[in-house]
This record gives sequence, C-alpha cells and structure tokens, in this order.
Amino acid sequence: MIRPVEIIQKKRDGAELSPDEIAGLVSGLLDGTVTDYQMSAFLMATFFRGMTDRETVALLTAMLQSGKVLKLGSVRAPKIDKHSTGGVGDKISLCLAPLVAAAGLAVPMISGRGLGHTGGTLDKLEAIPGYRVGLSPARFERVVREVGVSLIGQTRELAPADRRIYALRDVTGTVESIPLIVASILSKKLSAGLDGLVLDVKVGRGAFMPEPKRARRLARALVRVGNAAGLKTVALVTDMSTPLGLTIGNALETREAIEILNDRGPADVRELTLELGTEMLLVGGVEPSRGAARKALERALADGSALERFSRMVRTHGGDVRAIERPERLPRARSSVVVTARRSGYVTAIDPLALGWSSVALGAGRARAEDPVDPGAGIEILAPRGSRVTRGEPLARLHANSKARAETELERVAKAFELGARAPRRTPLVVARVR
Repeated sequence: MIRPVEIIQKKRDGAELSPDEIAGLVSGLLDGTVTDYQMSAFLMATFFRGMTDRETVALLTAMLQSGKVLKLGSVRAPKIDKHSTGGVGDKISLCLAPLVAAAGLAVPMISGRGLGHTGGTLDKLEAIPGYRVGLSPARFERVVREVGVSLIGQTRELAPADRRIYALRDVTGTVESIPLIVASILSKKLSAGLDGLVLDVKVGRGAFMPEPKRARRLARALVRVGNAAGLKTVALVTDMSTPLGLTIGNALETREAIEILNDRGPADVRELTLELGTEMLLVGGVEPSRGAARKALERALADGSALERFSRMVRTHGGDVRAIERPERLPRARSSVVVTARRSGYVTAIDPLALGWSSVALGAGRARAEDPVDPGAGIEILAPRGSRVTRGEPLARLHANSKARAETELERVAKAFELGARAPRRTPLVVARVR
C-alpha cells in the first residue's frame, strides 16, 4: 500500500521517488485509490521540483504499462516512428511516413489532433474523404505489415494513464514541465512497439516551446530518457520562427503533402522531410550512411514509390484514393478573401503564432479538444519570407465557410507579415541534432 500524501510530500521536498512509489501513484489514479486532486498536487510538485531521468523512466513505464503494449511481432522491417512537438503548417508526417516506408522502414505512427494554434495530423488525414483514424490493434498491425505504414489515433487501450494525467496537466498549469512532457510523449510511442524514434522539437515563436534553451533541454531529455527506456532515440531541433510551407489548414496542408510526394512542393517542407527521413533510415539501420539514406529517399520521391505507398495506406484506411490522384477533390471552403500588402518591401518575417490563431478563428483548428474543425478552412501564404512585394500585391488568401468570417482575420494576418527594405538572411531549418 502506498500513501499518496507521503509521495506528494517527498516530491514537494525535492526527494527522489522510487519506481514502486511512482508506479503505485499511477495505478492508484486508475483504480480510484489516488484522487484527481492528489495527482494534481503531485504534478504541481513535479513542475517545481522536476524529476531525475530515473524517475522519468519510471513514470513513462508506469503509464505505458497502464494499458496495452503493441508488439507488432509479424512486422519484420525496423519499426521507426517520428514525433513532432507541433508547429504551424507542420504537415511533415503525411509525406514523411510513406516516404520512409517506401525506403524500407515500417512506420506504426500514432498521431494526435490539433489543439490551440498548432495543427494535428489526424485532422489533416480526415480531410481525405472516408479516411478512418481508428483501427483495431490487429488491423493496425496488418496494415503496417502489408503496406509498411499506418497513421492512426491513440486508442483507449494504449497508455490510458497518460490521457488521465494529461487532462489534469491541462487544467493545473503543469503542461510545460519537461519531465511530464517526456513521459507523456514516450509512453505513447513505446506503446506502439517501436524499435526507434526520431523527434522533431520545434523552437521559435510558433512552437510549443519557443525559447531555444528550453527547446534544447527538452530535446536532450527526450533522447536521454528514450534511450534509457530501451528505445533508440535521436532528435532534431528545428526552426518554427516562420510557418512551415505555404499552407495552414487541414485540406490545404494535405494537398501540400501530396505535392511533396509528387516530388514538388515548397523547398522547406521537402528539406525537412528529407532531413527527418534520413535520421529515421539511419536509426533503423537500413542505410549505411547519411548520403546513402538521402539518395534512397530522393529516389523514392522521383520514381513515385512514396506516393504509391501513401495511396495504398489511404485505401486500406477506407479513404478515397481519387483525392490523392486529384487533390482538387479534397474539401474546399465556400469563401475566400485576399490579404494585400499595405506598402512595398521585402517580407522579412511572418508571425507563425498569429497565423496559427487566425487559422483557428477561420475554422481550421480548435481551442478546446471537443471543438469541430472545418477541413477546407485555413490560410495560403502567397508571399513567403524573402519575397519582394509592392503595395496592393497579395500576401495571403484566407479560406472560411463565409466571407464575413474570413474578413474578421484580415487585420491580424496583415500585421503578421513584416515588410522591410532589405531581403532577410536565410536561417537554418535544422538548429541542432541531439543523439
């Protein structure tokens, strides 16, 4: 028997908890012997006192063992996943997962929905008519085995303690605690039976963690704890000081991901896809060097095998493959308005946070988990950073279910574009690599 109050007091006073104490607290939350208010007190104590790596491993293990752990024993290829901490215009998973599957990996990806100013992979996938994000574990394993890639949502059987604890973190101001973030991310990923994980930790104004020092701390903690838990883990810290790509919104971003799989699309989306894909192939051991991995990915884009893999996945999930072959079949908003430049100059910066919240206001995102989304709503960036525009030229196009709704965001989007007399310097997309 554990006494929750004693564990809370130990953490409050900065003492290190044992794995049994942490496991008892987590199991107690699920069986009712630990109350929500006691767990909330523990989370707040952790927020201020932190956790050692040993404690964080114990917490993620307890959350992992609170539910089913998929083994995927029939999948022979290395099972490697990617996780992003979230950004504005981040549609990378949609093109990355089928690309690395075409290059020899198996990708059992459990994804999430958008919340706040950042988008979610599941919402983008559901912009494809008929696509089902909920599969049984047996069906999930079969799709990964036969197609090489499956993107689904978290089921109730996987890491249920994480869902309970995350809900409490959300209402107690403890979401930003690095040990709690690490345990939450890794418990979900380990539940999918992975052999390795590549993390995309965003940094910049549009990121969940905008401060460079904290973003690097998070990346290092994820890599240390992931490896300590037996999961081969690496991380890239990547720039989110400007939106990724030229679209924000579910069907718009899905269309852009299809462009990448057709060996076209925005240079930054393509480059980040290749950078993360290279890391995934190296973690999986299917290519001997960075150069060989990059060439394998470029070949899969050029010969159409990555696009074909995406189409097969969509078909097995019940989606309409015609929307992949003809992306104009994806949902479109009923109305649109254009934002124009108020003076001439170079686009020196685009505020991703402002555009993220504008896309939510247009209907593309949600402020609360239960909010619906409009798959056709969002923003097209017509003048990316570095562009030269004259007064009156278009900066962006806003898509919404009514012209009046779109017009409410004209002012905020116009202010998000900073214009200057000189072209901005190029900034690196990959800020740091952590192994």
